[in-house]
Amino acid sequence: MTRILFFCMGNICRSPTAEGVMRAKLADAGLDHIEVDSAGTHGYHRGEPPDERSQQHARRRGYDLSAQRARPLIAPDFEHFDLVLGMDENNLREAARLCPPEHRHKLQRLMDYAPSAGSAVVPDPYHGSDAGFEEVLDLVEAACDGLLARLQHR
Repeated sequence: MTRILFFCMGNICRSPTAEGVMRAKLADAGLDHIEVDSAGTHGYHRGEPPDERSQQHARRRGYDLSAQRARPLIAPDFEHFDLVLGMDENNLREAARLCPPEHRHKLQRLMDYAPSAGSAVVPDPYHGSDAGFEEVLDLVEAACDGLLARLQHR
């Protein structure tokens, strides 16, 4: 079984969005046996649902994030998951500090799966406007499509 973990800083905007989008795409493709989760490099929001704005924008596109709860990224995640996909360079650096050397090959940027999307990172929309949450969805959908294509090709 393939196991995928998405992570960002607080696990309330970008990574839960990626988890929700990927779950839906996997279900549509008949690959819902693939495990998907999300976490944050900081435990600021442990146990909280995704940001209401993330949920609202995702819901408009048919993704339900409501059952998710924020949790911190922990060292055992690197052993359990096959892919550990970060949203930006700062969080990748934080994750690399926690990641045992033998699992560093699992650490990647999510946007590596959407090279034509025009962005190497998924920007944090938390302090911005509604447009930022829409941009997150656009980028995450593109990257999840690329990731899904890679998984189907295996």
